[in-house]
Amino acid sequence: MRKIFLAGTAMLLAGVGVAGAADFPAPYVEAPVYEAPVSQPVAAAGGWYLRGDAGYSWNKMKGADFWQGVTGTAGWAPFTSGTLRGSYTIGAGVGYQATRYLRGDLTVDYFSKANFRGSTSGVQGGANFTSTDSSSVSGFGLLANAYVDFYKTGRYTFYAGGGLGGTRVKWDHLSNTSCPDAGGACNQTVFHDGRSSWRFTYALMAGASVDVTCNLKADVGYRYRRVSGGEMFGFPRAPAAGARAGTQVYDRGFNSHEVRGGLRYGFGGCAEQEVYIEPAPIMPAVYK
Repeated sequence: MRKIFLAGTAMLLAGVGVAGAADFPAPYVEAPVYEAPVSQPVAAAGGWYLRGDAGYSWNKMKGADFWQGVTGTAGWAPFTSGTLRGSYTIGAGVGYQATRYLRGDLTVDYFSKANFRGSTSGVQGGANFTSTDSSSVSGFGLLANAYVDFYKTGRYTFYAGGGLGGTRVKWDHLSNTSCPDAGGACNQTVFHDGRSSWRFTYALMAGASVDVTCNLKADVGYRYRRVSGGEMFGFPRAPAAGARAGTQVYDRGFNSHEVRGGLRYGFGGCAEQEVYIEPAPIMPAVYK
């Protein structure tokens, strides 16, 4: 009897174990979970801006030619020497940032009077004479410029560009004193009226800017400017009888090497646009 009871109990327990194993849940894999799209504010790349600049220019003349002799027929001769001193510059302009890397502006620049010193050589009455000439030149220019902001790092931007336009060159009167090379009394000082004319001009620029605020940039750069030649001075104010009329001296243009500093104020620099970035799905762990 006891053996029969133990055998029945063992069979009952075995049946319960089989049923429990059949009821255990099967392994499953959860569906992928996607995060909602997120937005990140990005500073707007485009926008209008105003600029102001000031600097110093080292100027160099390419030479000058004059009609030798007031009444003679000697023809054109070059100046023996001619130097142009430095001058200060100031400018302003309006521009537009078209893309993150491209922008352009229109500028007006004024350069202060740069002193001119020169000399000429000639023959008067069989004797060699050398003149001492002094004057000054000033002007303002209009340029259309384009730039490439080719490298950005943090708050700093490095750029290069070029411009085309014109410069209104204004020469003051010229004082001319001729003295014999062998010594002796000099001629009376003669004055020539200065000429004004528009000259073709091109420029090349390079520099860097730093973001002072979100819409204000400080700019430091270098500019090379080439001004073409033109009229310089007329014939003496009180010419001798039969003297030629018109322009007696033409310059061959001059180059300027400028160091400039300034500010650019952008009207769209603080605007922000929302850029939506779709994240990749996050796959949960699989449990078995």
